[in-house]
Amino acid sequence: MSAMFRSFSVFNYRVWFIGALVSNIGAWMQATAISWVVLTELTNNDAAAMGVTMGLQFAPQLLLVSVTGWVADRFDRRRLLMLTQALLLLLGLAIGALLLAGVMTLPLMYGFALTLGVIAAFDNPARQAFVSDLVARENASNAVALNAASFNSARMIGPAVAGLMIVAVGSGWVFVVNAVTFVGMIVALMLIRVGLLVPRVKAPSGARLADGFRYVAKRPDLVVAFSMVFLIGAFGMNFPIFASTMALEFGQEADGYGLLSSILAVGSLAGALLAARRDRARIRVVIAGVLLFAIAATVSAFMPNYWLYAATLMFTGFAVVTMLTTANGYVQTTTDPALRGRVLALYVAILMGGTPIGAPIVGWVASEFGPRTAILLGAGAGFAAFAVGAIWLLASGRLHRHEQRRFRLTIDETRPLSVVRPQPEDFSEEVAATSPIATPRR
Repeated sequence: MSAMFRSFSVFNYRVWFIGALVSNIGAWMQATAISWVVLTELTNNDAAAMGVTMGLQFAPQLLLVSVTGWVADRFDRRRLLMLTQALLLLLGLAIGALLLAGVMTLPLMYGFALTLGVIAAFDNPARQAFVSDLVARENASNAVALNAASFNSARMIGPAVAGLMIVAVGSGWVFVVNAVTFVGMIVALMLIRVGLLVPRVKAPSGARLADGFRYVAKRPDLVVAFSMVFLIGAFGMNFPIFASTMALEFGQEADGYGLLSSILAVGSLAGALLAARRDRARIRVVIAGVLLFAIAATVSAFMPNYWLYAATLMFTGFAVVTMLTTANGYVQTTTDPALRGRVLALYVAILMGGTPIGAPIVGWVASEFGPRTAILLGAGAGFAAFAVGAIWLLASGRLHRHEQRRFRLTIDETRPLSVVRPQPEDFSEEVAATSPIATPRR
């Protein structure tokens, strides 16, 4: 099997991948439908209301980060995921039923958005960390990248299908279909062979919720990565706001909006597959992805028609997934196993928890000054994130002039960082992650 798909040699990962693909298609259908319903059915093209809806969905990721990370480290992740997936199924059915009955209101949708966010706050860190339970350490980065490929393959299908369904049969049925797709993930979790899961040590009962925060604080490379992810997540990744308002500006309906999201996913899938080919995740790739995002977003803001704007989204999607997939793999493969759930919960909280801050602002800017100005705001955040990464590279001494080439700069991958390791109680007997940055002791 080629290096790109090496994780497929593991039975449990193959089962997980198929279930996740089915579930992700439904999730993207629902995400597209929520944005369109709020923008066009529950309000009169109010992008600010959409920003509030997004904020409510992602606020729990930030507010509950300590609890959700601790839960992911303490409890059986497979059973936890079965519970969260079942709850998300029930919520999808409820939203669909209310829309089909014609009794959905904006306050009700706000309540559902918040409830979805609370469940997702527990689902996301467990889902991220569970990947490391499916494959051996040397394949973890590849498995994360293939997960992103599944996610973005679904993103190519889900939004386009949702747009067509909204036009053909109404938005309510989109949520019903999404509910059915959760069955795919639940069945996959039931089929996974528990005996083949990679052994992991649960966090001890005395583990402190703040351990994950302290661990990250003592890793300057993770602080930089998290800072870049926060800026992009808060202001640059509000694609439902950007795409829906630009679709309206170009005179498109729900199907046109859904197609934009699917086109964005074309570039995203390419970025995920390219990441899967790399032998390990490197922070320099994260920094390069941030710069490419900032440039692509700036260009997209000036596109004069629908199809040119759509074309730029492929580059935007490629840049974002390159950045996020590499950052996720970097965190997973360089974090102490006993703390992985809490650190990943913090990563997810920073990525998605920035949305409650940025989405209302971006939505307001789109309503008051137009979608192009909102996109430029996201691009500005991208340039700021790149500045953070570039300054760290210079300050850490990892960027230096090539000895034989006058104008070439290189990055020293072997230069160690000053990492203060956690206290002994934070470590398990599991073999420590191999990392060019730091190798925690056993």
